[in-house]
Amino acid sequence: MLSTFSGLPRAVWIIFAGTVVNRLGYVVTPFLVFYLGSRGVRTEQVPYVLGALGAGNLVGPMAGGLLADRTGRRPTMLIGLIGTATAQGLLFAAPNVVTLALAAVLLSAAGSMVSPAAGALLTDTVRAERRRTAFSLFHWAVNIGTAMAGILGGFLAAHGYWSLFAVDAATSLAYAVIVVALLPAGRGGGAAAGVSGRGYAVVFRDPLMRALLPLFGIALVIYSLTEVCLPLAIRDHGLSPATLGLMATLNAVLVVVLQPIATNVLARVPQIPVLVGASMLIAVGVASTGMAHDVWSYGGTVALWSVGEAATGGIAGAIVAGLAPEDARGRYQGTYQWTWGIARFIALGAGTAVYATAGPAVVWWFSAVAGVGAALGVGALGPAIARRTAVPGPQDRVVPPAAEPGQDADLARTAAG
Repeated sequence: MLSTFSGLPRAVWIIFAGTVVNRLGYVVTPFLVFYLGSRGVRTEQVPYVLGALGAGNLVGPMAGGLLADRTGRRPTMLIGLIGTATAQGLLFAAPNVVTLALAAVLLSAAGSMVSPAAGALLTDTVRAERRRTAFSLFHWAVNIGTAMAGILGGFLAAHGYWSLFAVDAATSLAYAVIVVALLPAGRGGGAAAGVSGRGYAVVFRDPLMRALLPLFGIALVIYSLTEVCLPLAIRDHGLSPATLGLMATLNAVLVVVLQPIATNVLARVPQIPVLVGASMLIAVGVASTGMAHDVWSYGGTVALWSVGEAATGGIAGAIVAGLAPEDARGRYQGTYQWTWGIARFIALGAGTAVYATAGPAVVWWFSAVAGVGAALGVGALGPAIARRTAVPGPQDRVVPPAAEPGQDADLARTAAG
């Protein structure tokens, strides 16, 4: 399967290995509720800490993207990784709910700084025609590490919660060592002339990004519903927590096994049709949860959206990389990761509330209608995306994203048909 990714630069494989190592340590968050209980935190206080954890994901990506362009890719990754290790220690030692919440904000903010800088470095080092494959490999690394972390976390939790924090801190520091010793510096930090300005206005002036981010956000909200509404549905049907563990394992195995195959098989298909089709499959798969009632039917729905996830892995990130001007690659990746954070925040908060008050059917119908609609919206923008991300030769061609006269009108005509 690794032959699918052959020919990628050495830096891509270093990021792949470092990401797997780092993701192996993502063992604290899944068991955080249990750890808080062991510390005597009352049930009504738990949402403060979990909410703080979600809030950090709204700060970290934007800070990481900006720092990646201003100070460089490698320094930003180091700040995030060392900050993550520090936050793990603070979270473990925090004496009360307030300090636990503050440490949780730092933990998620620092951890989410790394991906925008890594994505910008991938864009720097990979030719435009191979970025889709490189971002697919990056997404695969996340899934490999996360799948292994699920197994490791259960073992460590049985031997004391302190070991979860120790492993998470150790893997973050291990990735930091890999970054210092093996990764190139990448661009940013004054390497570019600052043509696109210093803030995030460069992203939000871009009409394509303004159109794409909400569409990506809808798809990410629907995918994130599997974290909270799927467990609720399983519980409501009287199935045991072991069923949820089985579904998580099924998803991890399918994505890890199928993503390299999907990347290879679909390599000759333009990325927009692949993204549209896979996104619709995810939407239908999540929506089908409303028809599941036992282990086998739940397994069938998980298989549907897992196949979609395997097919679409990395494509959205590659599209964002192709749209970004050279001196704003970190901010473009940061904005995409920020959209991820907002989507997850909405799914965990509003998704739970809608499920409990309006009923599960509203959640599943939203997944079907909004998910398919968002996918078709991305498809409608396909011609505009293709023009901006066209590969004229072996070297990248940088296209400034600022709206030119008539560009918004041209985008509107593309979206309309």
